[in-house]
Amino acid sequence: MVTATALSALPLPGIAPKKVTVLGTTGSIGQSTVKLLEQHADAFEVVALTAHRNVALLADQAKRLRAKRAVVGDETLYAELRDALAGSGIEAAAGDKALQEAAAMPSDLVVAGIVGAAGLAPTLEAVRRGATVALANKECLVCAGELFLGEIQKHNATLLPVDSEHSAIFQVFDFEHPEGVEKIILTASGGPFRHYTREQMRNVTPAQAVNHPNWSMGAKISIDSATMMNKGLELIEAFYLFPVKEKQIEILVHPESIVHSMVAYVDGSVLAQMGTPNMCTPIAYALAWPERIATPAARLDLARIGTLHFEEPDAVRFPALRLAREALRQGGAAPTVLNAANEVAVQRFLDGKIGFLDIARVVEQTLDATAIHPLSDIAAVVECDRAARLAASAISDTMRA
Repeated sequence: MVTATALSALPLPGIAPKKVTVLGTTGSIGQSTVKLLEQHADAFEVVALTAHRNVALLADQAKRLRAKRAVVGDETLYAELRDALAGSGIEAAAGDKALQEAAAMPSDLVVAGIVGAAGLAPTLEAVRRGATVALANKECLVCAGELFLGEIQKHNATLLPVDSEHSAIFQVFDFEHPEGVEKIILTASGGPFRHYTREQMRNVTPAQAVNHPNWSMGAKISIDSATMMNKGLELIEAFYLFPVKEKQIEILVHPESIVHSMVAYVDGSVLAQMGTPNMCTPIAYALAWPERIATPAARLDLARIGTLHFEEPDAVRFPALRLAREALRQGGAAPTVLNAANEVAVQRFLDGKIGFLDIARVVEQTLDATAIHPLSDIAAVVECDRAARLAASAISDTMRA
């Protein structure tokens, strides 16, 4: 369950600005976060920024935000980052250990925006010092759900969801009376292939798959949206974030992406959070919580939109939804295997080595080939992730685009 320890969002007279660290600052979430931090420069003090390889953008962001430290994950790029920051007074660092050290630096809020299982270790560092974590990395909960939440509780950390769907639910969920909730409803755009047949999807290209109709996202998340695995991962994330059972989580296709998600109550009420499809809104909500700050997002004009559409998802054309729900029901290592296999398969598809429909096949075959067992600690999660990637890579090698 999401914790709710209040922190002041905006500086009051005599009160210092909120200190912020951003993990994954050059990605889609990170760039939107930087935009908001610049817009509200007086409200926030940037402690550290991290990126995987994009040194030029990382250095530029660090200078603009006057960060204390900038970290690049790829150790071979340390000299390039050091030179790019020369004379700025900003400390440069590189490597996985440096990423974790950046997350451990004292700050009020850590935006966890690193994509994939790679974000687990640094996010845990923030959790273990009791920070408030704005979680955009759903894989932390997918890979290590109960263990991750155990660390949250043990260290009295606070978890705020950044995914637009989970932020929406967080804003309208009655945590004081969860027994009054009948179900939560995750909305999905349906991606670019909502009307495609399986035969049509067989020949889609990576360029087509990353062309999302509503959202501007990175390649990996865009592919996940196209296969609807993203919604499957969000299903698992929602299970751990909110006090509901798996059968109380529904998925509904909503192509306009205006209703970001809903909570249905036992009295027949349905509360929805709405807005234009812009990630600045949920990011701003997490940055300023429990207050609100202005964003550059376009304002919602329902009269102009006129009509909103909803439909049930097709689990036959999009088997990733079925695989995610089955993995959640199976528990143990199954969601970890699901995520690892999907990351491998998505990258193979982007590299042109397997077809679009092979992504779900790789995931399913990896799950079938893996002995599912309970995960006792984070080290077991890491080992399970490693083994699942090896298995998925071997299975991918048997397929050809």
